[in-house]
Amino acid sequence: MNHNQSRREFLAASSAAVIAGSLGVIPSKAAGADAAKLAIQGGPKAVKAAPKSVRRWGDLELERLKAMVEQDTLFYWKGPQTELALERFKKIYPFKYAHTCTSGTAALHIAVNAAGIGPGDEVITSPITDIGTVIGVIYQMGVPVFADLGACTYNLDPADVERRITKKTKAIIAVHLCGNPCDMDALRAIADKHKLVLIEDACQAWGAQYRGKPIGTVGHIACWSLQQTKHITTGDGGIVASNDERFGPLLQKCGDKGSDRLGGGGGFRQFATNYRMNEPSAAVFAAQLERLEGVASKRATLGNLLTEKIKDIPGIMPHQVHPKDRCVYWFYFMRFNTKAFRCNRADLVKALAAEGVQCSAGYIKVPLHREPVFQDHGFFAGRWPVREMGLTKMDFTKHHTPEVEAILQNGIRFTIHEGMTEEYILGAAEAVRKVAKHYAA
Repeated sequence: MNHNQSRREFLAASSAAVIAGSLGVIPSKAAGADAAKLAIQGGPKAVKAAPKSVRRWGDLELERLKAMVEQDTLFYWKGPQTELALERFKKIYPFKYAHTCTSGTAALHIAVNAAGIGPGDEVITSPITDIGTVIGVIYQMGVPVFADLGACTYNLDPADVERRITKKTKAIIAVHLCGNPCDMDALRAIADKHKLVLIEDACQAWGAQYRGKPIGTVGHIACWSLQQTKHITTGDGGIVASNDERFGPLLQKCGDKGSDRLGGGGGFRQFATNYRMNEPSAAVFAAQLERLEGVASKRATLGNLLTEKIKDIPGIMPHQVHPKDRCVYWFYFMRFNTKAFRCNRADLVKALAAEGVQCSAGYIKVPLHREPVFQDHGFFAGRWPVREMGLTKMDFTKHHTPEVEAILQNGIRFTIHEGMTEEYILGAAEAVRKVAKHYAA
């Protein structure tokens, strides 16, 4: 009891404290301590409400599918839905030539076929990507060469690309990982200097922009995927496009068994497989293109906000995006300095998940060249003919990309989608700050 306080005042204050305690009201100092307590240890979650799921298709797609059902053809060539999809695509991406196909993998195979990749030809690309990036190279009997990546861009390091060029190099496939544009000016300069074909793998980059220009327009050929998880989707599907007169006229033939439907004359002069998209898929594609800008701009805003809120946290390395580019965050990738924390990645991910953050450890488990099929050089029934014939000396067991190894060891993947709110992102950023502070070394 304070000597300047009356007995009545003392009793009133004491009673208030007891009532507050019974109601769960905690004094401000204790509240601050509790708020700093990790959710995994019983503290409050940083993310107050889980993001809602998004319905990615609806009336727009039904309208196009109804029109498709009333057609007298479901074949792609001159099909009304394919024509509409191509028209809408070209309004967003200014290409003279474009060909719809069955997947992003198919688009990339069409691209390397059109680029003239043949037995023993080397194609430099990223080791952190879906295997679909290189399946076409291998089927053309080409040789994938994996270059190292930028530490926090997760895209090709132009200097390492140039170091890996040999007299057998014929192309570069630039993978815009996570929807983050590669350094296309540097890669195009290297391609032009060495007379290489520059292919853009934009499968994760719908709506991305490089220096204000639509992604895909700097290289010679560009490819997109419409697989279920991409920004827009037909379940599975893809498209390949070019403005280059050397390659553009070949895209249709390279995706349609070599058949020339553009009026170039009879006979099969181009050997290719069948990667044709059908009209039902094209109908959904045409509708999905109407949704693209909304999806891309929302993801860009959310991902950039996350970077803004975590960039000053010690030991945390945010996703690095050039200020003049638009990254569309197929997912957000963050790295952490292992020496700055008293825990491993699994502990960080577990703590972040408990805070309500949608995240996971890493992306792919190992670089592509460390997958068993590459280590064994067993692409065709356990064999690799181009190596057996002496057309390449590539030995993937001796292939090294040190930055890639580090990225896959200390990277954390955050889910970003258009159904999320800024409130969720702010909560996720607070979770990173809270967990990082708790485990700081």
